[in-house]
Parts: sequence; structure tokens; C-alpha cells
Amino acid sequence: MSQPRTENPYRWIIIGVGALMTCVGIGAMFSLAIFLQPMSADTGWSRAGISSAMTLNFLVMGVAGFAWGAISDRLGARIVVLAGAALLGLALVLASQTTTLAAFQLIYGTLVGLAAGAFFAPMVAAATGWFETNRALAVSLVSAGIGVAPMTVSPFAAWLVAAYDWRTAMMVIGIAAWILLLPAGLLVRRPPAAAGAPSPAGEIGNLSAGRAFRTPQFAILAGTFFLCCAAHSGPIFHMVSYAITCGVAPLAAVTIYSVEGLAGLGGRLLLGILADRLGVKRVLVAGLLVQAVVIGAYLFVANLGEFYLLAVIFGTAYGGVMPLYAVLAREYFGQAAMGTVFGAVTMASSIGMALGPLAGGWVFDTFSVYNWLFIGSFGIGLAAVAIALAFPPLPSRQGRQLQPA
Repeated sequence: MSQPRTENPYRWIIIGVGALMTCVGIGAMFSLAIFLQPMSADTGWSRAGISSAMTLNFLVMGVAGFAWGAISDRLGARIVVLAGAALLGLALVLASQTTTLAAFQLIYGTLVGLAAGAFFAPMVAAATGWFETNRALAVSLVSAGIGVAPMTVSPFAAWLVAAYDWRTAMMVIGIAAWILLLPAGLLVRRPPAAAGAPSPAGEIGNLSAGRAFRTPQFAILAGTFFLCCAAHSGPIFHMVSYAITCGVAPLAAVTIYSVEGLAGLGGRLLLGILADRLGVKRVLVAGLLVQAVVIGAYLFVANLGEFYLLAVIFGTAYGGVMPLYAVLAREYFGQAAMGTVFGAVTMASSIGMALGPLAGGWVFDTFSVYNWLFIGSFGIGLAAVAIALAFPPLPSRQGRQLQPA
């Protein structure tokens, strides 16, 4: 029986780099929510048209995350994140100079999505390989960058838009991405276990990607992640615009987004710790239920204080559940093809994320209110809870192998 390896202190560098990359990468992508209103006013482009760039972004990010994850399994995460960092800066600089909606949709939706897909799945997969204990907390810390993004990138984008214009703001964020992420990418290393021969694929808890894809566990994991993201993506993306339609001042509305991000950061840490202690499935189901209820409650808000209250709960719920899917993927299927498997699960989630921005833009353009967006998202959130309840017990390392369906 092999002895557990000593935990390498360099794992915390990996966590820090991963958190920075998810913060800048996802923050730059979601900064489109800040640009939405000034872009529409400046160019005359419809909100649905601008939002469709975000929809394309998520679709491309999902496919790219799968591809980047597979490449990271073979070549390591460093080359993947360096390529993503170079591409992200280039995409934002080019998108800032577009003069037609079609060009913006193509450049922003395709290139930013391709770049953003290089960070989350490969760095989460790398982090799970560096941690034998407290894995849920480790993944939560990497994804904490997503929670930090609304408190850093979004206010920075809002300040740049107010001081200059949306084009300058987008270009500056692209240059900042180069400055921050290219040096950070050089710090990424393979987990110590990856330096030697990998464990044979197909052992319990260490399935090959092909076998993992044929299991019911993968179908349930991907389906739950898809519905979870389909439920919260629209409310997140359109929250600033929704608050403005409710009478909240634009700069104050941006702070709601930041409060959600702060709560999401706390939720990632809280639910990560609880998952290590109480079990991942139990915590995931509870978080999904809270998310659905709060989405429905947004229909009844009327002032900034109520937006803040719901933002704290909503951010804690959706932020806390997001890292748990990676933990389930690692525990069900092992490390051998973690990048590929989690990349595939992330692709399903990205398709779900793609629905919300476009649906929200269409709802507002059609009805001039966002009510149906929140009603639909509430129903989808409840469906995510129902599917999550079907998760089977985690496999025992001394038990039988997971069997394809």
C-alpha cells in the first residue's frame, strides 16, 4: 500500500496563481456587464445584440475549456495559461476598436471566450493534483478569484468608463491582463505526482476520460452544472441594469455587483469548508436551493438596501456551489484525466451560462422589464436542485470501479 505523499508548500503558490488568473480572466469577461449600458448609448447597438456577444463568449469558453483541459492533461497547465493570457489581452484590445456590432460580437465573443477557457478548468485540475486533503477548500480558493473579480475588475472598469469611455476602459483592461497574467503563468508547475509515471487509468477513482464520459455520474454532474449556471447567469449579468430600472443610481448599482462578488468569495470558503466536513452532495443541494429561492425573491426588491441583502445571500449561494463540481469530478473520476473531464463538465456549464445574458437582453427589449427573466431562472434553479438529489454516493477506493452506463 502506497504511503500518502508529503504536502508540498509550493501548492499555495499554485492556489495564488490560479486565483489571480480566474479573477482577471473571468473579471475581464464579465466586465461587459459594466460596459453594456454605455456601449448601447454610445453606439446605438441593442442590449440583446451586445449581450449576444456574452452568450457567444460562454459557448466558446465551454468548448475551449474542454480543449484546453485535454491539452493540460498532456502538456501541463503552464503552456495553456500562458497562451490564454496572451490571447486575452489581444482580444480585449481588438474588441475595444471595433466599429460594428458584428465585429464586436465576433472578436469579443470568440477570442475572449477562447482565452477565458484557458484558466478555470486547467488551474482547478492542477490544484486538485497538488492537494490530497482539504481538496474542496483548495478548489474553492482557486475559484475565489471569480468572487474577487466583481470587487476589483468591475469597479476598475466602471471607474475607467466614468473617467474616459468604454473603449479606453476595455483597452486598459486588456493591457493589464498581459501585465498580470503572463508573469504569473511562468509560476505554474505540474503536481509532484505528475513528474513520474501516472497511475493506470481505469483504477477506482482514476478513470480515463472515455470511461468517465459513459458513467451516469458524469451525466448527472454535467446536467446539474448546466442548470445551475443557466439559472444564475441571467440575473448576474443583468443585475446592474435591473437595479437601474428599479431606480438605483448607476454607480450604486455597480456596488451591488461588487457585494455579490464579496459574498461569493465568502461563500466559496464557507461551502468549501462545510463540504470537506459534511459531504459535498449535501452542501451542494442546500446551496442550489438557496440560490433558486433568492432568484425568485429579486422580483420583490424595491431599494438599494434590499438589493444588498439579497446580493449577500445570492452571492454566497452561487459562489459557494461553483467549486463543488470540480471536487465531485475529482472524487468520482480521479486525477489522470481531470483536465479533460472537468473541461467537459465546464463546457456544459458554459452552455448554461450562455443562455442567461441573451435571454435577459431579449426579455428587456421585448417587455421593457426583467420580471420574466427572474421567473424563468427561479424555475431552472429548482430543476438543478432536483437533478442534484440524484447524485450517487462517492466511490470507495477499496470498492468497485465506476461502471459506464
